[in-house]
Amino acid sequence: MLIKQAPDVRSSEITDERLYRGRRQFIQAASGATAGVLTGAVGLGRYGDTVQAQELIPNVRKSPLSTDEALNSFEDITSYNNFYEFGLDKGDPARYAEEMTISPWSVRVEGEMNKPAVDMDLDDLLRPHTFEERIYRLRCVEAWSMVVPWIGFPLGDFIKRFEPTSKAKFVKFTTLYRPAEMRGQRSRVLDWPYVEGLRMDEAMHPLAILAIGVYGKTLLHQQGPPLRLVVPWKYGFKSIKSIVKVEFVEDLPRNSWNVAAANEYGFYSNVNPEVDHPRWSQASERRIGSFFRIRTQMFNGYADQVASLYDGLDLRRNF
Repeated sequence: MLIKQAPDVRSSEITDERLYRGRRQFIQAASGATAGVLTGAVGLGRYGDTVQAQELIPNVRKSPLSTDEALNSFEDITSYNNFYEFGLDKGDPARYAEEMTISPWSVRVEGEMNKPAVDMDLDDLLRPHTFEERIYRLRCVEAWSMVVPWIGFPLGDFIKRFEPTSKAKFVKFTTLYRPAEMRGQRSRVLDWPYVEGLRMDEAMHPLAILAIGVYGKTLLHQQGPPLRLVVPWKYGFKSIKSIVKVEFVEDLPRNSWNVAAANEYGFYSNVNPEVDHPRWSQASERRIGSFFRIRTQMFNGYADQVASLYDGLDLRRNF
């Protein structure tokens, strides 16, 4: 597998969003840019080279489902990313993702449902929903983690709009396939386009969301705009980005990492400290921005909410 172990991040390298934004404005003013316009490229140092402008998301309410853990910085969250469509290095998405066109955008919804198949533009897709800020822990397969203030809405609310039938046992998601703009898709690292899936009861769980923003504003290109999945009790690669298709299917979908290396990446991908990855231990993790490792929690700390979904399932075989 072509997954690279990233170097540690020192706490001295962290910048919160207010200081980060102020630094950008100072640099732009000094170079003759129009004051207050957050466009162009600014060096991010260690992990990436560019950040694009974001739009403020109004009327966002706080979610009671949020963790009370300290947030990772805006710079951590936007410059240290997995998005293999743009490269293998953690900084590649920040360097290259701006090449992706995200407007106009539509999502195809089809499969085992009572509503007819439809191509929904982004406005129609988002219009019925109330957006929440949810502070979630996110753990990735290389034993690193972040705490991210996502903005989104429950995946279950989206699913209910289409009235899946009793045959719909799984939800399958597909990412944009556009090699001309997504340079990583020109490689054979994965079988493109990227595909992910959830069991229907997982998808309907209130913790699972479709995210449209972070830190109060719309997602940056490297975070998978304009619509991505966040499932906080699972590994990061379950959080499929830049979704263009949602299907309600009867049979278990072959998600991309499981196709690439079935012995390393199972369909369920629950965080389980008792089941080691073939090439590293899952018993501990390192929070980005921290030097010390911490003990990995079952289901990424969400066991009280989601453990019942897997009653009777052997989590060593169904990893």
